[in-house]
Amino acid sequence: MSRGGSNRLLTPEEVAAWLKVSEITVKNKYRTWGLRPQKVGRLLRFRERDIVAYLDDNYG
Repeated sequence: MSRGGSNRLLTPEEVAAWLKVSEITVKNKYRTWGLRPQKVGRLLRFRERDIVAYLDDNYG
């Protein structure tokens, strides 16, 4: 069972707005943050539940 959030896919732009950082920061740091992207063609997408888990683990 996953913790909080949904399976909704977010664009790097949406993640950046949520975390209040730039889109470039998300694209450069997602590996460091331990976020696993979902590739849709050549585009990066992130599951909402993964972002929620990251925030809970690091800033909870």
